[in-house]
Amino acid sequence: MDPCPFVRIVIGSLALKFSAESKPPPTATFDCKIKLKGFLTQSTTIPAFIQEKDAILDSRIHACFNFSKSELVKLVDKSNSRGKPCSLKIEIYGDNMGFGCFNGGKLLGSVLVPLDLKSLENIGHRGVVIKNGWVSVGGSSSTAELNLNVRAEPDPRFVFQFDGQPECSPQVFQVNGKNKQPVFTCKFSFRNSGDRNLRSRSSLSEPSTSTSCFSSDKETPVKERKGWSITVHDLSGSPVAAASMVTPFVPSQGSDRVSKSNPGSWLILRPGDNTWKPWGRLEAWRESNGELGYRFEIIPDGATDAITLVNSTISTKKGGKISIDIVNGATPLTSPNSSFDLSSGSGSGSDFGSQPGSGSWAHLLYRGFVMSSTVGGDGKCSKPEVEVGVQHVSCAEDAAAFVALAAAMDLSMDACRSFSQKLRKELRQQDQELW
Repeated sequence: MDPCPFVRIVIGSLALKFSAESKPPPTATFDCKIKLKGFLTQSTTIPAFIQEKDAILDSRIHACFNFSKSELVKLVDKSNSRGKPCSLKIEIYGDNMGFGCFNGGKLLGSVLVPLDLKSLENIGHRGVVIKNGWVSVGGSSSTAELNLNVRAEPDPRFVFQFDGQPECSPQVFQVNGKNKQPVFTCKFSFRNSGDRNLRSRSSLSEPSTSTSCFSSDKETPVKERKGWSITVHDLSGSPVAAASMVTPFVPSQGSDRVSKSNPGSWLILRPGDNTWKPWGRLEAWRESNGELGYRFEIIPDGATDAITLVNSTISTKKGGKISIDIVNGATPLTSPNSSFDLSSGSGSGSDFGSQPGSGSWAHLLYRGFVMSSTVGGDGKCSKPEVEVGVQHVSCAEDAAAFVALAAAMDLSMDACRSFSQKLRKELRQQDQELW
């Protein structure tokens, strides 16, 4: 099945230019707020120059907005019904300006960039440049100019959908519009209580003690959540990825919540040489404001240090989305012609581990949009939907690793629930009931 079409609007190369008469003091700093209706505002700091010959313009990406095809269609319909074109708005703020009304982080001016959304529905493989070069910063007292590069790029993604909660051992479908086909199955299980740590190169086998969605309601107050595991299989039944809880989720001293100082953690594992090899580590905890905090690190094969790809929070009440989207310092990669057949189960994934052992390659391999997955709110039924950029999928094991990460992230919402609350029966062992 082919990937789903997505469009990515990229804003980069932002810089300010002033005339010699209106130059700001050397201590001045400038920030931009980049707005698009219906999306969260994005912020960035930009450099300033006095003359154009002094400008050193880089290709750094400052912000980006992502659209699925259905989202684009809705925006086009809204724009047509209102009779107003959709525009990208860039507001520039100056701090420590030392003159006029701009002192104290006041609005210096703004730039509007109209977006022809209709043309973006059928964007070509190479994308289009929407705006490039210097433009005047609107404002009654402003003589500044802003350099910008706004372009739209195709950013196709594979979309996967769990047909049930991860702890109920669901199927996982690949989705494209109204079409969907099964590509993976998940098996949730508990490891033996004595097996507290899964070795990074243990034999490739199933966890020893499994449960179903019909376990006992009996519960003994044990303030520790441990041993959860989920294995992802292809349609032939071969395990292609796994997520294993390697650090128990326990409450901090004197409280009923998992703290950031002592988070629980998962290893995301991939098969190789008939063993499980660690690919990534997910840590999760409960913030003091009640949000779910998380950090995901890639573990390069042969390297000594892990590389953090995302460190953020999600609302425990409403849920949210884990998103790995590496913007700054890199140009997003696109491979619009990719049509890898995930259902075939082909590909060993061995090329993934053949990179240099320094780990520096990970910043090059993982850039642009990497993946996102929905996470249900505390105590709510959740069926994660996972998006993975096609440039990060060359075999079934690549996609399965992200599916395992999505399952671990969703299960972490339950693992980090207050220990004064009872877990669903699917998440409690029969021989040692868990809170």
